[in-house]
Amino acid sequence: MKRGTAVVWCMSAVGLMGACGGQPEQTPAPGSGDTVTTATQQLVPAPPTPFDSYLYIAGNLSVGSAVTGNTGTSAAYEGYKLTVPAHTQVALEVTHLGTGMGVDTGLYVYGPKTPSGYGYRPLYGDDDSGYGELSKLPLATLDQAGEYLVVVGWSNGLAKNYRLQASCVGGACVPNPSPAPANAPVTLAAFPLEGNLQALVNAGNAYREDMYSFLDRYDFAWPYSTPAALNAAAAAVLARSEYAGYRNDPSPDTYTYAAFQSRMYLQFQPLHQAILDTYGEDAANAQVKSYFREFSTGPNGDNWRTLNIILLPVSRHVLVYEQTAHEI
Repeated sequence: MKRGTAVVWCMSAVGLMGACGGQPEQTPAPGSGDTVTTATQQLVPAPPTPFDSYLYIAGNLSVGSAVTGNTGTSAAYEGYKLTVPAHTQVALEVTHLGTGMGVDTGLYVYGPKTPSGYGYRPLYGDDDSGYGELSKLPLATLDQAGEYLVVVGWSNGLAKNYRLQASCVGGACVPNPSPAPANAPVTLAAFPLEGNLQALVNAGNAYREDMYSFLDRYDFAWPYSTPAALNAAAAAVLARSEYAGYRNDPSPDTYTYAAFQSRMYLQFQPLHQAILDTYGEDAANAQVKSYFREFSTGPNGDNWRTLNIILLPVSRHVLVYEQTAHEI
């Protein structure tokens, strides 16, 4: 059984589908004396909030383009406004091309902007997933339309340039998307669950000791005009080792999202509508595939577990809701 999900700000995605907004940058090979060191730099944390004097808004960033800034001579942060339609998927990177050697960056995304600002907690963040000590977010799914703030920070002011690039990898920013190929796979990237959904899970888990549930979030880049298939999403989930125990179910069930609500334990049913609201998904689009397993750990030790794979095709999320019960 899974033991839960660590809450972190950044999980790197792998195996993304092809990007739009131009070809991905080809990282130049290091030249003579152009070495990469990682031992001496420090973590670049998210900027203190409220931003106030900690952050300079340097300008605008558009999907499919790049901007250039300069670190100055001390550690600092600069922000760029990124305005997108709902369900936009972007890759953000401080690129090796155009960034001075030795610059150590952090990269964070806030928003969307409200009358109160961009919020106090980053939606996405990364320190050193790019080239050397540079930052890279291969997949950031922006569910709501609006203005986001992309923040670049650095720990060492070397008076050198940096280059921030935004590329489209799926969703609403894809121009003239083509239909998905037959049997197109779904490649999952794990991300932390939103706080409001985790709070509902926690409340349900406190209700009674013999019923417990988990809810995990995965995103997938999807640049096509036709939706991902539920079977492809289910295959991607079951390929993960933590769900291996469900692979032997010979006859998994498929539900509409409306019908799925009655399959949830009563104390967890507030999640049903909250999931749709959080990701801006219509119930008519969402689909669920459920796998069941049971086993016994001894006298009075019967266990029943259901793995529910929830595909949100418009918002490009897969939610995995696992509910368990055992004898007491």
